[in-house]
Amino acid sequence: MTDTIYAPATAAGRAAVAVVRVSGPKTRDVLDALCGGVPPARRATLRALQDETGEEIDRALLLFFEGPESYTGEDVVEFHVHGGAAVMTALLNALAGQGLRLAEPGEFTRRAFENGKLDLAQAEGVADLVDAETDAQRRQALDQLGGRLSQVHARWSDMLVEALAMLEAAVDFPDEEVPQDVAARARPALERLVAQLEQAAADAERGERVREGYRIALIGAPNAGKSTLLNALAGREAAIVTATPGTTRDIIEVPMVLAGYKALLADTAGLRETGDEIEAEGVRRARAWAAGADLRLWLVDGSSDAAIQAPMELRAGDLCLITKRDLPSGPMGAWAAQQARRLGLGTAEMTSKGPGDLAWLKSTLEERIVDALAGAEPPAATRLRHQELLSEAADRLRHALGQDEHLELAAEDVRLAARALDRITGRIDPEQVLGRIFSTFCIGK
Repeated sequence: MTDTIYAPATAAGRAAVAVVRVSGPKTRDVLDALCGGVPPARRATLRALQDETGEEIDRALLLFFEGPESYTGEDVVEFHVHGGAAVMTALLNALAGQGLRLAEPGEFTRRAFENGKLDLAQAEGVADLVDAETDAQRRQALDQLGGRLSQVHARWSDMLVEALAMLEAAVDFPDEEVPQDVAARARPALERLVAQLEQAAADAERGERVREGYRIALIGAPNAGKSTLLNALAGREAAIVTATPGTTRDIIEVPMVLAGYKALLADTAGLRETGDEIEAEGVRRARAWAAGADLRLWLVDGSSDAAIQAPMELRAGDLCLITKRDLPSGPMGAWAAQQARRLGLGTAEMTSKGPGDLAWLKSTLEERIVDALAGAEPPAATRLRHQELLSEAADRLRHALGQDEHLELAAEDVRLAARALDRITGRIDPEQVLGRIFSTFCIGK
């Protein structure tokens, strides 16, 4: 990390104030060149900025952070300038003229990680906080950035170290004065840890759903009212509504915020047999999206007398909405209610034109999301990467517990479990994994 890097830390476009960050060994030289000296550390200072010809660029507020007491662990300066395009262009050109390099995505945070200011889980928390769209995402990201997830994993690592010490004592010093049951003493701790890791891996989906969004699929036969309901819940014309069956042929996803959580509401193609190749592909995609959703809303036209079948993707706990209750009832409403009872679904009659019905449905969806995502404790994993490593560690420990006659193999399994946990926080991690993680960051962070 011998290069000095720079990048805008605020979004492009006209604004009252824009921020440009610089980090690296030439930070002080840049300050000497642009504003005639290094300002006091951690004190906002107003200075005139000049380019290499001596022409004034802007009057800027400077914040200088002396390494290692900075975000990256290096000397860092932030230039707070007026947010016009001309000012930003002039400043960025001046920095490039000083031999600085434009930062790659996430490079500031990667330097913080490599300089020991953050571990990898905390760095991921930074990215999640920047991307947070809801209160739930913000709270989860702040917990992770604050080190809560890392503290849990550190406790697990300590348990592994203690168990490994017992196993290695039995392997390396069999004839010394160590208790004969020293290896057996490791078993209770390993069994407890396996249970905790399995629970954390199972709970990882909750953390990922907070980040990515709770998925709700609207499914049913053509003209059941799916697109109308989607538009009513979204408060805008997100989907085309016509009386022609098969109008919706692809997945239409609408992000919403319900009870402080991100939700993805999806209108899907009407489920029916069709010879139309395009519509058939839409039906296939609808079934696939519904199968992977957290909740399915099965819409049935309560005024219809056309025979339909209950979708195979339905699961106990999903909702059956018998729509168009403002129209005369047909036989399908009673049939759908009977099928819903058989399948363990919640049932309600409603119309998308009724504000009371929509208010009830939103409240019901909010209750479902809170029950699914809130939890008593923040999740100990928030990404698929975490879940996979927790599962790997648990698998290694289960294998170790089956090695009663081969303690050296059990010790090796415990070591491999510890390595899997260490990869979550980045104590050890392949270079390609680091590159993949930090490449998702925005420029300037």
